[in-house]
Amino acid sequence: TDFRRLVRELDCVIGNQHEWESLYQSDLSGALESAAEDSGLVVVTRSGEDVMLVRGDETARVSVSRVVPVDATGAGDLFAAGFLYGYATNQALEVAGRMGCVAASEVISHYGARPETDLKELFRKNGLI
Repeated sequence: TDFRRLVRELDCVIGNQHEWESLYQSDLSGALESAAEDSGLVVVTRSGEDVMLVRGDETARVSVSRVVPVDATGAGDLFAAGFLYGYATNQALEVAGRMGCVAASEVISHYGARPETDLKELFRKNGLI
C-alpha cells in the first residue's frame, strides 16, 4: 500500500495500536515485527496501556500514568510532541517515551487541546530533564 511505502521512507513513525494493526492487517505483535523491518523507529500508543517503542533490536515499554480523562482531544498530538522533544534532544528511548506520556496526560486532564501547564516544567518535575 501507499502508506507502507511511506513508512519505509521514514526514520520514525508514531501510531496507535489500531492504526498499526490496520496498516499491516495483523495483530499488534505481527504488525510491530513488520513495521520494525520497514522503519527505523516505531512507536505505538495504546489508549491508556503501555506505550511500545521499537528501534532495531531495542524495545521499550513505557507505563502510562493513570489519569481520569476529561477530554482526549490532542492526546496523540501531545504524546508526539513530548516524545519528539525527547528524541530530538537525544534522550534514551524510554525517557523520550515517558516525555510523550507526561505531555499526553496533561492535555487529557482538562478540556481543550492545548496544555495548561508548561511541559518543560512537567518534564523537570518528573525527573526527565
